[in-house]
Amino acid sequence: MAERLTLDTFTTAREMAGAIRARRISARELLELHLDRIAERNPELNAIVSLDVERARAGAAAADQHLASGHPVGALHGLPFAFKDTHAVAGWRTTYGSPLFRDFVPDADELIVERIRRAGVVTIGRTNVPEFAAGSHTFNTIFGTTRNPVDPSRSAGGSSGGAAAALGAGMVPLAEGSDMGGSLRNPASFCGVVGLRPSLGRVPEWPKPNQWETTSVGGPMARNVGDLALLLSVIAGPDPRSPLALGDPGHVFAPPLAGSLRGLRVAYSLDLGGGFEVDAAVADVVEQAGRLFARSGASVFSAWPDLSLADDTFRTLRAWHFQASYGALLARHPDAFKQSLADNIRAGETLTGADVARAYGQRTRLAETMRLFFQSYDVLVLPVSQVPPFPADQEFPTAINGRPMATYLDWMRSAYFITVTGCPAISVPAGTTPDGLPVGVQIVAPHGADRRLLEIAAAFEEARATV
Repeated sequence: MAERLTLDTFTTAREMAGAIRARRISARELLELHLDRIAERNPELNAIVSLDVERARAGAAAADQHLASGHPVGALHGLPFAFKDTHAVAGWRTTYGSPLFRDFVPDADELIVERIRRAGVVTIGRTNVPEFAAGSHTFNTIFGTTRNPVDPSRSAGGSSGGAAAALGAGMVPLAEGSDMGGSLRNPASFCGVVGLRPSLGRVPEWPKPNQWETTSVGGPMARNVGDLALLLSVIAGPDPRSPLALGDPGHVFAPPLAGSLRGLRVAYSLDLGGGFEVDAAVADVVEQAGRLFARSGASVFSAWPDLSLADDTFRTLRAWHFQASYGALLARHPDAFKQSLADNIRAGETLTGADVARAYGQRTRLAETMRLFFQSYDVLVLPVSQVPPFPADQEFPTAINGRPMATYLDWMRSAYFITVTGCPAISVPAGTTPDGLPVGVQIVAPHGADRRLLEIAAAFEEARATV
């Protein structure tokens, strides 16, 4: 037996996985470390739900036995893992944050879950979500509100808010989620962790009622870019059931990452030419990030693509998707949905075929706009979220810099404008507000350039560490 290893729950996931494979720590020991941390932080933060300690312990014992038998193990073998509560996990309660599914237990894994479980994780429970993952603040009537690990009076973001809060508090080493309007990126920014919305087709989804619906994608979260790359290497890659899946195998995204900011052509913008309002404290942090790129040898230009079509495109396709997914359910249970979600579903009822065709045509034009833009620049840098973490008792910010926000989507434009381009975008910690609240910077790359984006994000992360 190799010399035992002392680590804590903030050790990198890569080190944890390596220590288990080298038998310097057992999966059972690693689980107990995380269960202690969960007992310490989760009662206040409410990030992990449907926790099953005994089943987790049995899973950790099985992981140790499997390793001892000499059988090959996966890249995540023995790591404790809690899946987002909108992704079906066979044999585990999956509520989607809705009282209509309070007691639902699927009999099969979704593809993203299947891949992560095949990589050897020890399932411990679920991470909390807003109702049907709608909105970037995590609360529901089953489990309540998830709170920010830095300041529990504040929101953890959403819809992958439980995942981001659990990561930020050291309760799990890795997390997965999904992103339509910023659900991987916004909570990562709020909780001081890393979240990647991959290129369309990078992380295939199955089952999915409409394989041609491409506003929402699955993706990874972690406390650092190298760990995020490890998880992406597990969940990425083609699948015959997903006709839009990109062909690159997952292992091409695995760490180590070797990147540099020197010579990089960076297009930098705070608001995409006045496309949205940005809180002054967030703007300060993003401006500091732009200066860091320049000091690290990048050429930084004040430039942005014309994404003026993005707002109508996103809102139309989102309403259409929500109506198709939940319209019949809302009709049967009109009082079982939060008002903001019910309103968005009903907005889809008035859409015509011409409206949807217009949105898809605009989305095609936006993708071409980005293709041409990235002929002149390597990445686009802008805010992740337009606001810092807001009070947890608010459903959404109602104003930014005194400017009213009419709907619960208005404050997320900096994220969802990028959604409809199809490009990969990563949220990386960039600093804090004067109150100490985390703020991330959003780095966007051309469609398909996920590996290059990870390398640039890792170089930015390293540059920040040396400041």
